[in-house]
Amino acid sequence: MTTRSTVTVAAAQYAVEFLGSWDRYAAKITAMTETATGQGAQLLVFPEYASMELASIFPPEIYGDMDNQFAALQTIAEPFLALHCQLAQQHDCYIVAASFPLALADGRLVNRAYFCRPDGSYDFQDKLIMTRFEHEEWHVVPGDEIKIFETRFGHVGINICYDSEFPMVARSQVEAGADLILVPSCTDTHAGYQRVRTGCRARALENQCYVIMAPVVGMAAWSDAIDINVGAAGVFTPIDYGFPSDGVMATGEMNQDMWLVVELNLAEIARVRAEGQVFNYRDWHRQFNIGATGLDAVVTVPESGWLVPALVTSVAHAHPAPARKD
Repeated sequence: MTTRSTVTVAAAQYAVEFLGSWDRYAAKITAMTETATGQGAQLLVFPEYASMELASIFPPEIYGDMDNQFAALQTIAEPFLALHCQLAQQHDCYIVAASFPLALADGRLVNRAYFCRPDGSYDFQDKLIMTRFEHEEWHVVPGDEIKIFETRFGHVGINICYDSEFPMVARSQVEAGADLILVPSCTDTHAGYQRVRTGCRARALENQCYVIMAPVVGMAAWSDAIDINVGAAGVFTPIDYGFPSDGVMATGEMNQDMWLVVELNLAEIARVRAEGQVFNYRDWHRQFNIGATGLDAVVTVPESGWLVPALVTSVAHAHPAPARKD
């Protein structure tokens, strides 16, 4: 596959709404995709849990009860995926679909973000570290693999919201070749938004890579899952020569329904890692060999554990395009 040095990325500030029908949802996603690709976007990132607005196509006794919501959403999981794969193929772009609460064969729920390719195939990244609410209230379970995804412009990784606040997730993807980390997010307070934003900026700094944040915005009083949503999309960079001095390339307008569209030069990542004022990416492992003053122990890289980069990262494999059910 020929690799391009530039890519135009669109991060959604996705306004949730009461839909009432599948057709309205399909029309919404289609229109949003047309808008983003019309601005030149080659990679579209939808937010975490934006798919939960689909509960509103069911009766009140379903969208008003979380357990019923999760069960009902499984009936449209296939057309949801097929829609995004079709749009990726139709518009010759890559789409990270809004993450979906998917029931596995054993009934356990995962928070899954599908990565849809221009040829109609797909793969996915499951969220790895659950928030308290997901774990204690929704009983969502973590995924068991960190992936990277091959594209025409190189490899990308996905950190779903809270995952971006833990450095080893993105680090494993970057060491496997990703220069771009995508962060679909869903936060209901300004503090939550700032936590994810801070995580994104830190990952861009320490890995000398690009990080894209795409949040849910707006109010949905009818939903216990996505009733309040706070955030702004962001594009974050290394902090060095040739990049913004604060590492923030672009930020959307807070809580507004919009796309944040930015062109990225991926060749700049290789340049800054080789010629930058500092070598954060190269010097990462030095921190594990520093003897702390006054302590007997020396910090070392653990020999085992699922978050050790070499043990968990894989290149995602394409699944055939699903048949769309209109």
